[in-house]
Amino acid sequence: MSSDFEVYEQDFGTLTAEITNKVGRIPKLSGDDKKCMVANVEKQMEEARELLEQMDLEIREIPLQSRGLFSTRMKSYKQELEKLDKDFKRSRIAYSDEVNLRNELLGEDGNTSENQRAFLLDNTERLERSTRRLEAGYQLTVETEQIGQEILENLHHDKEKIQRARERLRETDTNLGKSSRILTGMLRRIIQNRILMFILGAIILLTIVLAIYFAVTGH
Repeated sequence: MSSDFEVYEQDFGTLTAEITNKVGRIPKLSGDDKKCMVANVEKQMEEARELLEQMDLEIREIPLQSRGLFSTRMKSYKQELEKLDKDFKRSRIAYSDEVNLRNELLGEDGNTSENQRAFLLDNTERLERSTRRLEAGYQLTVETEQIGQEILENLHHDKEKIQRARERLRETDTNLGKSSRILTGMLRRIIQNRILMFILGAIILLTIVLAIYFAVTGH
């Protein structure tokens, strides 16, 4: 399931990058070009929402112990799409005439204006790439922290198991000591009983021998 999620992730990243590029170009367009670009971005925004829905369904199929990492990433993607949607709405109401007016006031010709637009667009794309890298780094940090917490929890559980095992070993040693003392006492009593029986048998035998002796000798 996680492999399908990662495929959707890659598609979502590619799609949002294209949307970001087009949203930055919308304010510089006018007329049919602007309408066509807006319609195209609206379609891609809908595709991005569908990808998030598919990713959300995939997360529900992931085991609970691993779901936290994917949920964090999913939250980040939703926030990214919300930001894109806001930028898209702002770009739709921006007028390309403002760019032309600014160029006229500054006395810039068409080529200079076009170069500046390209330069600004390039800088915007660089900034967006840097932002995505920062977000990816933050997401990786969060995931690493969660993994560390899970490892610490597992170590804590293992420590408790080891302590319980040690306690059981101590109890076993105590019981073995008691059993050893009991067996030693029983063995001692058995030996004592055998010695008493031997002495008693010797006395009885001696008595019989003496009785026979006196009977024979007539004393």
